[in-house]
This record gives sequence, structure tokens and C-alpha cells, in this order.
Amino acid sequence: MNFMTTVAGSLLEDFFPKGWDMARMDACCDKGVAREAFWNKDFQPVECEVLSDLDTLMGHEIAMQIKLAADRKEKLAMILPVGPMGMYRWASYFLNEWDVDCGHVYTFNMDEWSDGEGNTLSNTDKASFEYSMKQAFFNKLNRTIPENQRNFATKENLPTYPEKIAALKAEGAKLVLVYGIGRACHIAFWEPHFGTEFATDEEWKQQCYRIGAKLHPLTIEQNAITSFKSRTTLVPCRANTIGPGLFLQADYAIGGCDGAFNRGMGWQGMSFLATLHYGPCRHVTSSNIPTLPGKLFYLKELAGPLTAECN
Repeated sequence: MNFMTTVAGSLLEDFFPKGWDMARMDACCDKGVAREAFWNKDFQPVECEVLSDLDTLMGHEIAMQIKLAADRKEKLAMILPVGPMGMYRWASYFLNEWDVDCGHVYTFNMDEWSDGEGNTLSNTDKASFEYSMKQAFFNKLNRTIPENQRNFATKENLPTYPEKIAALKAEGAKLVLVYGIGRACHIAFWEPHFGTEFATDEEWKQQCYRIGAKLHPLTIEQNAITSFKSRTTLVPCRANTIGPGLFLQADYAIGGCDGAFNRGMGWQGMSFLATLHYGPCRHVTSSNIPTLPGKLFYLKELAGPLTAECN
């Protein structure tokens, strides 16, 4: 007896995204980090023993991309997440130690909580991503990113992202994507159930953003656990978000999977392994990540084996 033989007729039958092949998803969980033919030749998973290692290495990678662009005297566009977050402490540490002036950096926060019309929280609200970014990163930099070069995903500003990023790239700027992977395999808040709205993967890949996007229940519960101390009633059910039309433009991508708890519990193992092995598909957003050059830092235990265990 297993999931596939019991899901029919259960409440889960209509819960998971329609486009997910659950048998294929399950098969990913036994593959570890073995390379796949569809991976970009410069895509590399990087194992980390403990969370502090992941935070430090990921922060160093972010800081190094900023420093290299400064050394080349080039502008740099960066798509940034609020989650994972520990890397910002170290990114700011290295940039301050190296005395890097970040005046050449243009940031684009990938998403923000919203209502159905795209209205966002006040930037002084501690739950807002703009507030979090200032506290975790911008305010910690000695030679920080100019305020007029920081972009946040409000309903007014998010639609300007494609034009702004295109203009920067036309000037020779590289686009660096920093990301985490959601429980439902999203990147930003580009959810897997969006895939059924499009006839082809190519059409899906053209979508640059969405205002007031409906979040999947798995996403809401993930954030209840990781950001709201289990209080589901505080988690917004919608968000403004970039889409694959922007994040798949990245010249380099820096990812982090830190979703493990104590006592052997975790939430990100299947999401991480599906990202690596499912194969590019519009119904599993993060499955497209290995087609980009870059590094995906992950906690060792997320690579499996993912087996039953009472905790």
C-alpha cells in the first residue's frame, strides 16, 4: 500500500496541482544528486553539512558576484528573495570586509504579500518583504545599494521590472537570480497550478509577473511554519510575483535549500529532489532551475534517503 494506491477518492485527489505526475515526483526522491542530461553544464549542487555552512557559502557567493561586477566596472541586476535569509548576514559581512561600493547594483525583489488587487503591506510592517530586506541586507552594508536602485514588487512597480531589466542588460549588466525553492516547487511565488493556464511550456516561459497571484495551500502552510510560528491565519493567500519570463533570463543563479528542522524533520527534501530530477516542466516551476548556470546550496539531509521515520 502506498500513496498512489490510496489517493483516489481521498481529499488529496484535488489538492495537488493538476499537472503533477505523482509517480514521477516520487521517483525523484530516490535519486540523490546524480547529474541529469538536461542540466546546464555549469549548474552545480553544493552540499552543506549544517545551516551555518549554507548561510556562509551562499552569502559569499552573492557577495562575490557583486564584487566581480564592481571589479569589471559593470552594472549588476539581481533578483532577490526573502527566504532563505541567513545568507544576507554573510553577504553584507564580506562586502563590508572587502570595502565594496554597491552603487553599481540594481535589485529586484521577486515577490511581496498582497491582496487580490495587488495591494501590499506597508513597508514598515515587519511581515513585509521590503522591511525584511532593509533589516537583513541593505541597512547592514557600509556602502549600500542606492535606494532608487532597489525595486520592490508593488502593483505599481512590478510591471516595470521587464523594461528595467532589459535596459540594464542592454547596457551590459548581467542578471543574477537568488532564490529558494517552495514546498510546492515554486520559484518566487510562481505557483505550479499556473501551468494549466497555458497550452505549452514556451507560452508559460513568456510570463514575466502576476499581480495578486493565488497561492497554493502548500505554500501557505510552508510560510505558516517558517515565517509565522505556525499561525496560518496570519499568512496572506495572495502575492505579487515575478514569473519565468524574468527568472529564466538569469545569466547566473544562486539557490538555497535549508528546509530541515530538528529531530530529523524537514519540509524541503522532495521539493529539492524534484527540482533536480523531474525535468523541465511548467507544472513544476523549480524543475527549470537546473537549466541555468549557477550553484544550488543544500543541506546534506535533504538529498535523502527520504524514508518513513517517526519523530
